[in-house]
Amino acid sequence: MPIDTSRISGSDDNVANHTLSKPNNDGKSGSFDRSQAESLLKQYVESPALRRHCYMVAVALEAYAQHLLTDQNQNKNRNKTENKLGEEIVSNSIDSETWYIAGLLHDLDWEKYSDQHPLQATQEILPAAGCPDEIIQAIKSHAPERTGIEPTTLLDRYLFACDELSGFLDAVAKVRPDGFKDLKYSSVKKKLKNKSFAANVSREDIALGAQLINQELADHTEFLVKTFADQKIPS
Repeated sequence: MPIDTSRISGSDDNVANHTLSKPNNDGKSGSFDRSQAESLLKQYVESPALRRHCYMVAVALEAYAQHLLTDQNQNKNRNKTENKLGEEIVSNSIDSETWYIAGLLHDLDWEKYSDQHPLQATQEILPAAGCPDEIIQAIKSHAPERTGIEPTTLLDRYLFACDELSGFLDAVAKVRPDGFKDLKYSSVKKKLKNKSFAANVSREDIALGAQLINQELADHTEFLVKTFADQKIPS
């Protein structure tokens, strides 16, 4: 779920506009690309803070996808490798654009349909737009208490893991003069223990997210901090 964070400027003008294929009802191949996802975000999300959160989760997921693919490429002499979850990652099973778009759209209906989140998006908005099922599944599973769908796939788990923690880290960075620069896990940990700080962020979900991707919370936090420090977040 989103938390109230400040808007920052910046854009990623160098991002390639990749296309995801999805069969239409008539059996023909359709497409759903990053620009279409961004158009949906602009249509349904007016809050700069919520847009920023969506972009942060998108950037986080894209970074993790690229990280996992790099690990896979380092094992290119093998047909298969295993990730930290003990699952086989077969060739082409991770697509960084798919992961980015899932992060970008995960709170698409929160502003206009908060009581129906994320079902308004997953049952109405996204299917009508031709969004791939893999993304819809992940968005459903990031709110299992509302949908009854638990995170099972790699994308599901990483979306769940990045959602709450991204929002919390943005709140921490907001009160620091240097933002994400030189932000240490020890500082984040202190804020996590302070229940009045970003009180609407579930500490339980943050802890569960790290477990779902089989990482120590410190490592997960440091990965996201580095990702956010290295990139401008569109708003």
